[in-house]
Amino acid sequence: MKGIYFSYWLLGLMVALPSWAKTIPASASMGVELELPQVQASIYARPYVAVWIEDKQRQPVRTMQLWVGDDEWLKDLRSWWRKVGRDNRSVVDAVTSATRPVGQHRFTWDGLDQQGKRVEQGDYTFYVEVVREHGGRNYIRQKITLGEESFDLQIAPTEETGNIALHYQLN
Repeated sequence: MKGIYFSYWLLGLMVALPSWAKTIPASASMGVELELPQVQASIYARPYVAVWIEDKQRQPVRTMQLWVGDDEWLKDLRSWWRKVGRDNRSVVDAVTSATRPVGQHRFTWDGLDQQGKRVEQGDYTFYVEVVREHGGRNYIRQKITLGEESFDLQIAPTEETGNIALHYQLN
């Protein structure tokens, strides 16, 4: 009989534990500034870009931006494709937009996961993958902690990206 009560207690604990996790504040958001530099090349093509965030278990949380010309080029964003794209057509359909020209691009992540739920406070990794046909490839990772404190981060330029800035704010 003790075994049955213990099983119920353990099951109740497993159900209750996730509810103890504290989400980021409702007012929290993260602004992203992503620069695409002018690259000197004999044949210049706009880059394909994927921007996403993963939790500390390296599980995808949200694809923020996906800039590709055609679906056939999705596989060129190798890391994003293996992690998210090949198994989740609904994400591809929801976030895909046209490639962007040279210049500064801004967008805001609302702090929600792919299912529309506010994410938990804790450690995450911000990713940017940039691939250019007849050009280079860059894969950028930046550890971040989302919680009750604002932060600003600058990520150094690479061959295919200019400056990248993250602005986590509690409005």
